[in-house]
Amino acid sequence: MEAREHTTRPGREQREPSPAPQPVQDIVHRIEEDIVFRAYHPRERLVEDELMQRFAAKRHIVRRALAELERDGFVLRKPNSGAQVRALTAKETTELYAVREILEASCAKLIPLPVEARRLAPIEKIQRAHAAAIAANDVRAVFRANLAFHEAVFRLSGNDALVDAIADFARRTHPVRLTTLVTEEYREQARSEHEEILRALRKGDRPQLVAMCARHLKPALKAYLRTIEHLN
Repeated sequence: MEAREHTTRPGREQREPSPAPQPVQDIVHRIEEDIVFRAYHPRERLVEDELMQRFAAKRHIVRRALAELERDGFVLRKPNSGAQVRALTAKETTELYAVREILEASCAKLIPLPVEARRLAPIEKIQRAHAAAIAANDVRAVFRANLAFHEAVFRLSGNDALVDAIADFARRTHPVRLTTLVTEEYREQARSEHEEILRALRKGDRPQLVAMCARHLKPALKAYLRTIEHLN
């Protein structure tokens, strides 16, 4: 699954060295975002020396970051060959999304409905930021606002353990997101579906809320499967 084209992609600039040492979590988050935006390609090697220079970090800090990325499914580490960006297979991707659908539908069923205006206001603010990022064609801001929107919606359930599980599985599918984030049509579809979710929360329409949570996962999954169907 080598994808080594040399076109400029969102996030390429993020691979510049950082001016000051960064803690492990900062390094993890930066590399995660680079994987999402294909600054690092599937199966590309992550060279420790290069990461040490980029993040002004000691080797043990870089290794801890790579270990965390491996645990979360972003990276594979093999003896004598170092670390490389993990390439999700069709089977892995389908299974991850099946679990996400179960978790997110279960969470939607727990949200007390209808949601009162004062609790909905912060989520509506996040969605305005999401829409503004789409209008500005700021793909990174779209990505971050999308994550914030869904976390805020699921927090309404009051079940923090379930919300954390949802976030964990969402992170494991981050590499799938680029297939839709870079496409204007899909970004606009996501914006529209967010508005549908807000309407369901406002009106107390649980069947619509559960259905939208499931429907919202489909475009990225289908697009990613199409992109890898001819690859090993």
